[in-house]
Amino acid sequence: MIQTLLRTLFSTLATHRQLALENLALRQQIAVLQRSAKRPHLKKSDRLFWVLLSRIWTDWAKMLTIVKPETVIRWHRKGFRLYWTRKSRRNRKGRPAVSSDIRELIRRMSHANPRWGAPRIHGELLKLGIDISQGAVSKYMIRHRKPPSQGWRTFLGNHTRDLVSIDFFTVPTVTFRVLFVFVILAHERRRVIHFNVTDSPSARWTAQQILEAFPWNTVPRYLLRDRDSIYGHEFTSRVSHMGMKEVKTAPRSPWQNPYAERLIGTLRRDCLDHLIVVGENHLRRILRDYFVYYHSCRTHLSLEKAPPEPRKVESPDQGKIVEFPMVGGLHRRYSRLAA
Repeated sequence: MIQTLLRTLFSTLATHRQLALENLALRQQIAVLQRSAKRPHLKKSDRLFWVLLSRIWTDWAKMLTIVKPETVIRWHRKGFRLYWTRKSRRNRKGRPAVSSDIRELIRRMSHANPRWGAPRIHGELLKLGIDISQGAVSKYMIRHRKPPSQGWRTFLGNHTRDLVSIDFFTVPTVTFRVLFVFVILAHERRRVIHFNVTDSPSARWTAQQILEAFPWNTVPRYLLRDRDSIYGHEFTSRVSHMGMKEVKTAPRSPWQNPYAERLIGTLRRDCLDHLIVVGENHLRRILRDYFVYYHSCRTHLSLEKAPPEPRKVESPDQGKIVEFPMVGGLHRRYSRLAA
């Protein structure tokens, strides 16, 4: 009996001694790993093991060395959120989800029509055969930060028939004189209503050009111009008496008068940069010939590739293509003529 008890005691002590030595060896290896690796790479299974161990063992934090106990607690909270997110996920029953195409259409309608509310957009969708609730439309609409207002493109588009712009540009002559060209451009079809040339512009001369360009029954509503000092009191008074309202661009902002600036650039690139001007009459004749080409032949991107004076489309059965020189041969016009 005593021998059995002693054998059991020695066996137990040997078992505890062996476990202590194994723990010592494992801890020494863990210490080496901690010195060599700054941050251990754990798998999801490793995280799950420590989370479960922390739920069933009260002294789990004392034996933890590879990470901090707060890290295990954070893993547990993350798992808790994922569990309840998955559990509370909407099932397939209930109202069907709105397709991405319809959501994009609602946003596009809301962006293009900032004054439209959900009932208006909902009505348009119903007319397009799209069955959707007004609440869903309100959910996917764009929320405008500022009160709705029309853009500059819309404003100018609604006033193109009543809007003209004016501007000056200079042309040097063969004798180094500087000539001033005054142009008046109608925005609706990019037509040059009037132009003239002078070597000494003044407010009176400019006011006379406005009077010649617009008989009383063709006066536009708005006149767009820059803040050049050439437009003096006499010019302003004449424009006001004719019933036009001046719209002035900001100082040093030529981009606010884009159509006139683009016309001047076109004149230089297409014509004036390739010629040497002799005098005023020569320049007038050149501009007169170019504007014939500009109005009747030259296509414009802003006019859907049509000239200011629309040209008919000529079908192939009207004859062969014939070339006509224009602007002294700088440009060509092509047309079909029967043989």
